[in-house]
Amino acid sequence: MTIPEVELNPCFLTPERVQPEYPLLVYLPGMDGTGQLLRSQTAGLEAAFDVRSLAIPRKDLNTWDVLTKSVLELIHAELEKIPQRPVYLCGESFGGCLAMKVAIQAPQLFKRIILINPASSFHLRPWLSWVSQLTYLVPSELYDVGALGLLPFLASLPRISPSDRHDLLKTMRSVPQETVLWRLSLLREFHVDEKQLGRLTQPVLLIAGASDRLLPSVTEVKRIANILPNNKIVVLPHCGHACLLEQDINLYEILKDNDFLESNADIDTGLGNVFKLEDPS
Repeated sequence: MTIPEVELNPCFLTPERVQPEYPLLVYLPGMDGTGQLLRSQTAGLEAAFDVRSLAIPRKDLNTWDVLTKSVLELIHAELEKIPQRPVYLCGESFGGCLAMKVAIQAPQLFKRIILINPASSFHLRPWLSWVSQLTYLVPSELYDVGALGLLPFLASLPRISPSDRHDLLKTMRSVPQETVLWRLSLLREFHVDEKQLGRLTQPVLLIAGASDRLLPSVTEVKRIANILPNNKIVVLPHCGHACLLEQDINLYEILKDNDFLESNADIDTGLGNVFKLEDPS
């Protein structure tokens, strides 16, 4: 697949090292939608998973329903190549909302689910919702400045390496203003039926950063835990919203420590951490 095709349809990014004998882990990213920010975690995750990261086109203005359908089609395409293997669904922030939509649409598809600082708590920050509705008033030439100002709310900056900090800002600036406005509107309107959510019986790991300055993530994972019948909460005491970028956070180790791995997948393998576009053939 060539780079321009990412601008046409959602697709999966895959590390250089493909491991079809391992469970499939599907990562749904935050509002940037690029899927590239998972790369700091890829090497660790490859010890137990064949990783795919969703990339959403920068100008994608589709609804939750259309995004959900796209994710399910991509997963089914993977399973056509290698049927019967377990699928882990992992969603972070905006992707946490999408993961809930995907999971209730096809609950039988997923062995386990991981939600990290899910942005379903967006409505609990009235000021954020109010500011997001005024974003359209910001001139485009000031948009990059706004992204820089938002950075301390998105991440605990001292806990992120300078290169990852730069990549986070670059990624934020890569998303057009119109797309940001659209995705914020999706978060304002986000809703899942609690009865449907409560029918998810597979294990769900709920991860929240206690120092999240953007959203009340600890409160939100506790709320979700009251709905899901089979869950465990992990609170990361010093972490912000973009916790997977923080230097001392290792998602693989978190899953391992919380017995969230396949028993036959907890092995060491070679490492690879560069994403490429997946060949659809």
